[in-house]
Amino acid sequence: QLQASGGGLVQAGDSLRLSCAASGRTFSVYSMAWFRQTSGKERDFVAAISWSGTGTYYADSVKGRFTISRDNAKSTEHLQMNSLKPEDTAVYYCAAKASVAYFRTDDYDYWGRGTLVTVSS
Repeated sequence: QLQASGGGLVQAGDSLRLSCAASGRTFSVYSMAWFRQTSGKERDFVAAISWSGTGTYYADSVKGRFTISRDNAKSTEHLQMNSLKPEDTAVYYCAAKASVAYFRTDDYDYWGRGTLVTVSS
């Protein structure tokens, strides 16, 4: 199971840190990722991280502003979001898959409930 948390209402330019707690499986062997979705649109890829944490991959829209990380000892992953923009407003979901291809974004098959991030202008 995956449980995302940390969302909230912030102003443009602010920072926010999302967390995802995993349970029930061997977290360290899974690639992890964050996706986001706004009302009426498809879920978009945001960032992904390899099982070891040494490999990361970002959507162009967040590159340089967001940082994904993980702590396998605590079975958690994080998304540090800086310089937030109103267009970052969305429900953010954490996801996982039992594959080393963390950079392939179309086959994440474990999903948690989302956490809402709202960025006001």
